[in-house]
Amino acid sequence: MRLLCCCSALLLLILIPRACQGGNILVLPIEGSHWVNMDVLLQALHEKGHSLTILRSSKSWYIKEKSSYYDSFTVQVERSLDQKFITKIIKEVIDFERGALPLISFLHTSVGMIGTFVDAHEAVGDFVRGVLDDTELLKKLKDSEFDLVLTDPGWGGGVILAKYLNIPLVYNVRWLLIREAHHGIAPSPLSYIPITGSGNTDKMTFWQRVKNVALHLVTETQNHIVSQTYQKITNKYLGPGLDYKELILDADIWLMRADFVFEFPRPTMPNFIYMGGFQCKPAKPLPEHLEEFVQSSGEHGVILMSLGTFVSELPADMTDEIAAAFAKLPQKVIWRHKGDKPASLGNNTLLVDWMPQNDILGHPKIKLFVGHGGTNGVQEAMYHGVPVVGLPLFFDQYDNLLRLKERGGAEILSLQTVDKDDNFLKTVQRVLTEPSYRMNMQRLSRLHRDTPLKPLDNALFWIEFVIRHKGAAHLKAQSFKMPWYSYHSFDVFLFLGGVLLLVLLIVFMLIRCLYNRMCKRKMKHD
Repeated sequence: MRLLCCCSALLLLILIPRACQGGNILVLPIEGSHWVNMDVLLQALHEKGHSLTILRSSKSWYIKEKSSYYDSFTVQVERSLDQKFITKIIKEVIDFERGALPLISFLHTSVGMIGTFVDAHEAVGDFVRGVLDDTELLKKLKDSEFDLVLTDPGWGGGVILAKYLNIPLVYNVRWLLIREAHHGIAPSPLSYIPITGSGNTDKMTFWQRVKNVALHLVTETQNHIVSQTYQKITNKYLGPGLDYKELILDADIWLMRADFVFEFPRPTMPNFIYMGGFQCKPAKPLPEHLEEFVQSSGEHGVILMSLGTFVSELPADMTDEIAAAFAKLPQKVIWRHKGDKPASLGNNTLLVDWMPQNDILGHPKIKLFVGHGGTNGVQEAMYHGVPVVGLPLFFDQYDNLLRLKERGGAEILSLQTVDKDDNFLKTVQRVLTEPSYRMNMQRLSRLHRDTPLKPLDNALFWIEFVIRHKGAAHLKAQSFKMPWYSYHSFDVFLFLGGVLLLVLLIVFMLIRCLYNRMCKRKMKHD
């Protein structure tokens, strides 16, 4: 009898459908550091039993064709955002920024580089066309019956493919083409929400607000120009009746790579899910040669320097200045550097092509992180409570570091001043010796970790939510379908203003008529 009951219970467990069976997910990722954090999400989805298929370029830089946890389709293209393309842009930015005045630098970034941005998105457009013109590949994609498309909308191709295949759409997002994603759909009052690149915080003076509005207009113009690349593709493959700028805002769930320990407080939306630091995790033991080097630092500890996945080396004179500064410190230094060995390199500095950044930042002997301000590195430093000296190079990096500086956990250097008057050495020594930097970063770490659900688990839940319910339409505000004048109620104000003017005109006419009648009666009486 007991055996029969056990068999019946087992049969029931087999027959009862699971809350969320493994989904079938199509992924359109981005190269470089964006792939690094997307890869973390994909591995976690694979571990939960989901089937993953990636669309990649034949000139892909980071994304491998073969993997143990995803399948892939490779799209043949003539051009792509490969390492050569990205490295060329970065070198031009560094060379220009070192000698430019602030106003010239602003004009170069906002106006001078718009052609480069358009070229980059045109290359992504070629990839999208390659997919949509390949009838055999399209048939395979349709026959696969995907449950959702997961993409990073920093490049704009994924949304077009999701619409073409009529599949729910989930974003792994920080950037929406040119602008920060919040500004695409969430209410964003310019009086206290800084535009990326402004260098403003959420506490602005009048002139900072003027700068914020001006930069907002520039950013919106850039976004309009870049989106025209994708509008042409939309017109050709989806029909001329669709506006791409509305289409890109119509995602079901936005998995935001930020949280409000890091981000300035601001309005948000119900389908924005915050997963800042989802790629961070407790440190694992270091490889033997690195552990030996770290332990040799004694009580002084270790400094880690890395400028991210895109920057292999700095100009030689700047590199020599940084190496000479490190040589004067009692700490040991691990420096991710792929260029020529600096002439002034000290015995305390180890150059490496690659290192386990998260694991070093989580090591008890780590004292300082010198980084460029990329989102991944900044969030890993915050997770582990490590103070930062930042050397931002481009895009959002200064703004990321500014958020840490405002909270007392970082100092920021510029390309123009890093190699002058011992600025680098003085700044590093100040952050090393002043206890408040470490205390503030450790406070941020405690706040970041004190959540009911880990960021990665939160992201996985909402991806599976979309699979279970075939979308999340009930969370999407319809504001993105409204023209700007309706969104801001300008048409209503104009209407009410017209009504008010009409009422005043009628009152004026009535008063005038009464006045004229009274005057006529008075004249007759006289």
